[in-house]
Amino acid sequence: MSGHNKWAQIKHKKAITDSRRGKLWTTISRRITVESKKSGGDTTSPALRTWIDKGREANMPKETIERAITKGVSSDAAATESITYEAYGPGGVAIIINTLTDSRNRTAQEIKHLLSLHGVALAAVGSALWAFEKTGEGYVPLTMVKVETPEDEDALMKLLDALDDNDDVEEVYTNAE
Repeated sequence: MSGHNKWAQIKHKKAITDSRRGKLWTTISRRITVESKKSGGDTTSPALRTWIDKGREANMPKETIERAITKGVSSDAAATESITYEAYGPGGVAIIINTLTDSRNRTAQEIKHLLSLHGVALAAVGSALWAFEKTGEGYVPLTMVKVETPEDEDALMKLLDALDDNDDVEEVYTNAE
């Protein structure tokens, strides 16, 4: 009778890995679509080539990559744009939220709603960016802030998890230690 519940244990692990893979593929696919639109479908452009290579590294099927390229070139492709939001989280931690969206208003409202649920509001443009340096990989904090209380740390983690679960959010950067 031993091992009778192997699938019961495996299916939970598989569901988690499939969810992570799906989110990663969605992000890469959206980026391929945006870069394809910018380059007119030229797969030799450096930016598009980079995202295609990232898709291959993530084991994306060739058909999915080609579909994303075709979607970016098609005439009915939605205008997708990248938007950066800034906020100050629990304990005075600066937060930079990079999004990729086809609806600026919808995404802004979703981000505001998520932040308000966790007692945080959007900050003015440039008010949190001073604490970061933009690099090729994203944002690197110039100054670090120590989160003093465990309650603030828990609130920050819950906020970051909620932001990561949003489909339009690509990356979230903080200067928390």
